[in-house]
Parts: sequence; structure tokens; C-alpha cells
Amino acid sequence: MAQAYKTETGSGGSGPERQGSPLRRLADRWRGGIWRRGLILAAFAVVLALVMLFHAQIPNTVGNLGSLTETFLPWLGLLVPLMLVLALVRRSATALIAVLVPAFVWLNLFGGLLTDKAGTGGDLTVATHNVNAENADPSGTARAVAASGADVVALEELTDSAVPVYEKALAGTYKYHAVGGTVGLWSKYPLSDTEPVDIKLGWTRALRTTVTTPEGEVAFYVAHLPSVRVKADAGFTASQRDKSADALGEAIADEKLKRVVLLGDLNGTMNDRALRAVTSQMRSTQGASGDGMGFSWPASFPMARIDQIMVKGVEPESSWSLPQTGSDHLPVAARIEL
Repeated sequence: MAQAYKTETGSGGSGPERQGSPLRRLADRWRGGIWRRGLILAAFAVVLALVMLFHAQIPNTVGNLGSLTETFLPWLGLLVPLMLVLALVRRSATALIAVLVPAFVWLNLFGGLLTDKAGTGGDLTVATHNVNAENADPSGTARAVAASGADVVALEELTDSAVPVYEKALAGTYKYHAVGGTVGLWSKYPLSDTEPVDIKLGWTRALRTTVTTPEGEVAFYVAHLPSVRVKADAGFTASQRDKSADALGEAIADEKLKRVVLLGDLNGTMNDRALRAVTSQMRSTQGASGDGMGFSWPASFPMARIDQIMVKGVEPESSWSLPQTGSDHLPVAARIEL
């Protein structure tokens, strides 16, 4: 009997040996490496999450690194599935758990753009397109934009020789238009109080006009901010763009009408802190109504949304990208509620 009692206790009772077995199994797995493997990968995942979460804290003092990161911020999400595969290959529980952190941060920042929030209402359809100064088919580009059904269309990067082509191609759809420098606005409704906007360039690349819609007056701004470049010796060269953005923001802040729409190529994304003078007081139609990421440049393989439709005092209902034209940008359109 005594021997049987010993055997029963040792093989499966509720004694200390059984209670300690989960700890032993955990220790065995640790010694086997499932938790110790992939520590560098796990650390990289945490750093990636911190970069996305605190991108606004990355300084611009060296090569505008902060703005460069913010321009392509959504693309950092591509590193998440790559790290997930590496964690599985390494059979690292630590890395697998760590990869969840940047995945959660990315979804928190950009997940809303993946859901369809487009409304069915709206009073006015607007569109904007950088038509490209070297566009070989300006009339075809004009017809494509007009076919969108937009009530108001802004065009940027107009050349003196191309303006008459656009005027002729759009005349049948848009009764009213105004051109200033390299930007223009075509409208089905009357325009008034049109004037250039000084964005500190020395020539006109922005204008302001009043569109008298059936729902009342709306201030429209068309702008083409200076281009930016990524150079090995200078980083993200955007100082002139940043100065122009500040000047545009001041002009919009001084606007007397309560309803304002900004159309144009801002050469920057909504995440870029350098456009804060504009983005802090206006709402992106793309971010509010959803068209996926809505990237607009370059047209052959869009990587960033630098063509913007922004509003103040009106509600965005839907937004979308238009088919590719002869330009290196995609046109973008939106429906807004006045």
C-alpha cells in the first residue's frame, strides 16, 4: 500500500512537482531560444513604432529629416509584414509580440483611410490637377478633367502656350474662368474678386477668387507650392516650399468669407509639419471621406498625396482620384456639402 501511495503521488497528484511544471516548461523554452531569439528584430520593431508615433519630434535641423519621414510615413507600414515573416522564420515569440506594436500604431494612424466613409450628399464637386508643363496632350487632359463632372476645376503648372488650349477645351463646360501666372480656375458659376496670392516667389503661382454657387459665395484658393528635392548632400530641400506654405496659410487665415476651399499641388502631404500653417486651419477631403491612401504622385506609381483638396467651413462628403492623363500627377476630385 505504501509503495502504491508513493507511485500515485509522484505520477499525477497535486503536489509541488506538478504545480512547478509550467515554470519548468517556460524555462525549457527559454533555454531552447523561443524568447531569446530575435531580440534585435524586436528592438527594431519598437523603434519603428516610436518613429511613427513620434514623427513630429524628429528634427528638421539636419536635411529636413522630419519632413522627409512624414512625406512617406504611410510606407513605413510595409516593414511590418516583412518583420512578421522574419519573426516566424526565426521562430521568435519575442519578435512576434514586438511586431504587433508598430502594426497597431500604423492602423491607428492610417487605418481610417482604408475604410469607405464616403457620403452620398454634397452640393458641389471640385477637382484639381497639376497638368505638367511638359504635357504633350493638354486638350486631352482638359477633356478628361471636365468628364469628371466637377463644377469647379483648378489647374496648376500652366504654360503661356498651353493656356489657350485649355481655355478652348474647357469653354463648352465652364462658362467662367480665371488664370493667374501658372495656375487657373474654371467654374460653372460666376467668379468675382479674383486676385493673385503672394506666396513669396516673385511670380504668381497662387490665386484667390469668389465662386457664387447656388448655395452662396465660397472663397476658392488655387496654389502650386514650390517643388522639393531629395539630395545626397543636402537632404530634403524644402525651405522655399515651407516659406510659401506659411504665406499661403496667412492669406487663408485673413480670408473674410467663412466658407473656403483650397485646391492645388502643395508638394507636401498632410503629415508634413512644414504645411502646418495651412493644415492646422483646414480639413483634407481625402482624410475625411476616404479614398484609400489617395496617392497622386507620380502618376505611373503613386507614392504620396501631394495634390490636395482642403476645406474650411464646409463638409467633405466624398473624394476620389481620377484616371491618369498626360501629366505626371493624377487628378483628384471631391464632393463637398456647403
